[in-house]
Amino acid sequence: MTASTILAKFKKPFYKILAIAFWIIVWEALALAIGSELIIASPVQVVKTLFSLVVTASFWSSLLYSTLRILGGFLMALLIGVALAAVSSRVLVVRSLLEPITSVIKATPVASFIILAIIWFGSKNLAIFISFLMVFPVIYLNVLKGIESTDVKLLEMARVYRFSPLRVLLYIYLPEVMPFFVSACSIALGLCWKSGVAAEVIGITTGSIGENLYRAKLYFETGELLAWTAVIIAVSTVFEKLFMLALKKAWGALERRYKR
Repeated sequence: MTASTILAKFKKPFYKILAIAFWIIVWEALALAIGSELIIASPVQVVKTLFSLVVTASFWSSLLYSTLRILGGFLMALLIGVALAAVSSRVLVVRSLLEPITSVIKATPVASFIILAIIWFGSKNLAIFISFLMVFPVIYLNVLKGIESTDVKLLEMARVYRFSPLRVLLYIYLPEVMPFFVSACSIALGLCWKSGVAAEVIGITTGSIGENLYRAKLYFETGELLAWTAVIIAVSTVFEKLFMLALKKAWGALERRYKR
């Protein structure tokens, strides 16, 4: 490996680190200029607060509570969205019935759904319902678009050569749908965390990340508010990277198996 290749490899991560460092410096300068931790806490104060939270059992309990519910909603939306997209591509009645529902979900503010869900179900499992509701249209519509974009000539060829349904799925539909599915998952993973935590804040769900954010706001604990925000960003990013990596590995293994 040449020196130029090594430099090219580390150039992008280096610029990312530089960009993060730049905005942390801007944040620190802004905190010093304002001079009030009630308005904006400094990065140092946020890190100190974060370390004080991490050593408590309640921190991990809240993190686990919210993570299980938010990701539960995401996985439900993933399975149901893919299944209904497959059915809708074949059955016009199902597609027609789901079209107004997805349009309403996309157009309605998430706060309206949160308030209605509190009235209907209470706040305990609010994050599951809201995460599911916000993610479902993204998965469903993208997978449906992927199925519809499948090359008709390839399907005709499969019929001529009498491909089995499994071979049609593996060799034709999956390669066509996968880019749409990957893009939908990338968007949905961030969306489920935003909507799920927002639901917990509005519903003041006991033992959740949202409750901690609400309490920090109530007592003007800006450092704690920013610390929990950093935790949400970190956990959301980690799960997105892990899920996308697992998806890539699974697809790669599937391709290798059926290319033999």
